[in-house]
Amino acid sequence: MSSWLIFSLLAAIFAAMVSIFGKIGLQDIDANTATAIRAIIMAIFLVGVVAFEGNLNKVPSILANKKTFLFIFLSGIAGASSWLFYFMALKLGRVSQVAPIDKLSVVIATVVAIIFLGEKISLLNGVGVALIAIGVVLTAL
Repeated sequence: MSSWLIFSLLAAIFAAMVSIFGKIGLQDIDANTATAIRAIIMAIFLVGVVAFEGNLNKVPSILANKKTFLFIFLSGIAGASSWLFYFMALKLGRVSQVAPIDKLSVVIATVVAIIFLGEKISLLNGVGVALIAIGVVLTAL
């Protein structure tokens, strides 16, 4: 099995647990405050991972590359915004509806990658993306 597939499956499993743990943890608290606390925990954890890997010395070169830093910064803002809205949705809605709608990001990312990054997808991939979109609509009903 390819490494990318293993990592992708692990990402999906942990993303699913974010929804479950988040829904349980959001009872009787503000969603934005919970998201901020989660972000702090994530930052501490990830700095620990980078330190464990011995890669803290790479931080200055990333910060020095203006284009790289800009897009990492924008990615961070997009990710934080995504999680703010996701936790607000989880607080108000059911996981079984919120989580699938969130996966519309797969469709959006694919379309944006085709338009702006020039990525090509096969007919089979296109059908799969269309089925995800259809599944999101059916789940939302």
